[in-house]
Amino acid sequence: MNGDLSGADWFKSSFSQHGGDCVEVAHLADVVGVRDSKDAAGPVLVFAPSVWDAFLRGVAENS
Repeated sequence: MNGDLSGADWFKSSFSQHGGDCVEVAHLADVVGVRDSKDAAGPVLVFAPSVWDAFLRGVAENS
């Protein structure tokens, strides 16, 4: 799955108030990108939106 991340609008979770170790997420038309906030030029994990939604549901159900 290859998404063009060049125009991505990255954001951190509102729960990331401590400024330390966070991930950033970008929602694009066909993919969701996830990266380390401390390494913006580093690797990006890319997921199908349905997979990302399933992950978030799983986190919410087990929190």
